[in-house]
Amino acid sequence: MNIFKKIYCRTFQMVFKLALPFLPYREPKILTKSKQVCETIIAYGKQNAMLVTDVGIKGLGLTKELEEELKLHNIKFCVFDAVVPNPTTANVESALESYKQNGCDCIIAFGGGSVMDCAKAMGARVVYPNKSLAKMKGVMRVKRKLPLFIAIPTTAGTGSETTLAAVITNSETRHKYAINSFPLIPHYALLDASLTLGLPKGLTATTGMDALTHAIEAYIGNSTTRLTRKCALDSVKLIFENLETAYQNGQNFEARKNMLFASYKAGVAFTRSYVGYVHAVAHSLGGKYNTPHGLANAVILPIILKMYGKKIYKKLWQMGVYAGLFNKFVSKEQGAKMLIQKIEGMNNNMNIPSYIEGLKQEDITELSKTAEHEANPLYPVPVLWTVKELEKIYYMLMRK
Repeated sequence: MNIFKKIYCRTFQMVFKLALPFLPYREPKILTKSKQVCETIIAYGKQNAMLVTDVGIKGLGLTKELEEELKLHNIKFCVFDAVVPNPTTANVESALESYKQNGCDCIIAFGGGSVMDCAKAMGARVVYPNKSLAKMKGVMRVKRKLPLFIAIPTTAGTGSETTLAAVITNSETRHKYAINSFPLIPHYALLDASLTLGLPKGLTATTGMDALTHAIEAYIGNSTTRLTRKCALDSVKLIFENLETAYQNGQNFEARKNMLFASYKAGVAFTRSYVGYVHAVAHSLGGKYNTPHGLANAVILPIILKMYGKKIYKKLWQMGVYAGLFNKFVSKEQGAKMLIQKIEGMNNNMNIPSYIEGLKQEDITELSKTAEHEANPLYPVPVLWTVKELEKIYYMLMRK
């Protein structure tokens, strides 16, 4: 990267870091039972909820208890269960139409990251009826308060129940972009591990690695705070201790509960300290090929950590010591490499591939440009890379 662009990126990131203590970050209030969701809605004087979910979650009957509680408390509600993976602008508009037709006045997002993203974007469109999502992309473009928003995660990975981000794909161009604004942070989050029991192995693995990616990228970046470092370290430790257990035994309540809080802590960390090139590359793949986000992050993470090299040895070593992977007498380089080997071992043990299915060589330049545009100057990455340098990552992601 040329010196002038490098100076611009680092200056941008430094200004953002200096502004962190003054920005209106907040954490959602934690709920633990479906009954509390209803009590919260009543306390806010709301009467008609929109339950946003997907057909899989609805089909599994996961929303049944909440629906019964809503009926018991005489709260009207409608269900929008048409959220698709990597939600599109058209998907959001369909949800918005349902919200308006049913006269809803609050939002319950019940599901994984895609559900949360769709619900957040829909909420933004509710308060900005004449503004397209494309005009909201970027940082702090949404300033109006959203309707009462309650997030109920059913996967332990995205941390979206505590973040200010919604990631949306343009239905026509397939370009994937993020909307990052403080009003998108949910007002409440219901953390109920019972909703994640029996989650399919593949989804357990990839969403768990998604949370790990959030924690690691937040920690190794240049915009950390005492809070984000602590949350990231706690998250990494919990994931190393519980993810493979949850993968092997989906009914292990303790492991599921720990993973849910690991995901939450990682969300707190990265919504303040941001992510890095792993996410930029993953988003480009999700937009182009509809690659599941957690899967993409899991495959990309060890590759990029190796490419960062000695620049992040100390921070990876710190995480490894905190997580109990090795003691403090191990060298920084050895410890960093051991942590990366741990990640690769977890991927292997959970049958996560080492390549991205369907990645085409002729798309690599376009994908690299998309990733570079997303990452620079916003993401406070340890090392700045150009389009050409990012292309090397995609070649390593191709099936051998």
